[in-house]
Amino acid sequence: MFDLTGQVVVVSGASSGLGAQMARGYAAQGATLVITARRVEKLEALAEELRAGGTTVLPLQCDVTDSVRVNEVAAEVEKEFGKVDVLVNCAGSAANAGVCEMTNDEWDFTIAADMTSVFYVTRAFANIMKKNNYGRIINIASMYGLVGNTAMDTVAYHTSKGGVVNFTRAVAAELAKFGITCNAICPGYFATELTIDTLSTDSFKAYMQATVPVGRYGNEGELNSAAIFLAAKESSYVTGVILPVDGGYTCV
Repeated sequence: MFDLTGQVVVVSGASSGLGAQMARGYAAQGATLVITARRVEKLEALAEELRAGGTTVLPLQCDVTDSVRVNEVAAEVEKEFGKVDVLVNCAGSAANAGVCEMTNDEWDFTIAADMTSVFYVTRAFANIMKKNNYGRIINIASMYGLVGNTAMDTVAYHTSKGGVVNFTRAVAAELAKFGITCNAICPGYFATELTIDTLSTDSFKAYMQATVPVGRYGNEGELNSAAIFLAAKESSYVTGVILPVDGGYTCV
């Protein structure tokens, strides 16, 4: 079960963080990988690492807020492999501020990076999936798309990830007739290159002890089981699901 040999898996935002972690997880299951991000040098480094383990990898530079480039990348992938089995929308970025202080530019940047981009990428690759009447779309939202928080002010991020959650449901309902599932993962606090310094502070450790039932942040690889489950052929009856992987943050 969950063998991805022969499956073409596209992961956006794969140059670092959760995207790179999931790419490694898919590679371990035998997938052929397409990894995209803005930073080509980091993509190439990950591709070299995965190829050393025997994985076929195609790294492609892509700014997911640029719909023209997104469409070009989708065309390149279809030309190279003839299909796309799994799409993981992981790319994103955010400007953090509260509702009273956030500027128009900060709001627009975050919505474009974290929500509109998911539409661009899903549209491009779903059109390929429809040709084969098969697909698995996995959107990486956030537990902040389900609840508010008192740790930091980041209203646009909450809004964009909440949008991704209901976008997921809409796409699941629309594309089910084509054999395409669409689900969302809502990660909690995970250790990545960008977050580890904050997560490791005494103040944030105390906050996690008070708000996360398991009392800690997620470690590298702890998101992969959910990502592999939703990508699998065996998960054909799972669609429209919003799956928190957050140590219990949203259950209390």
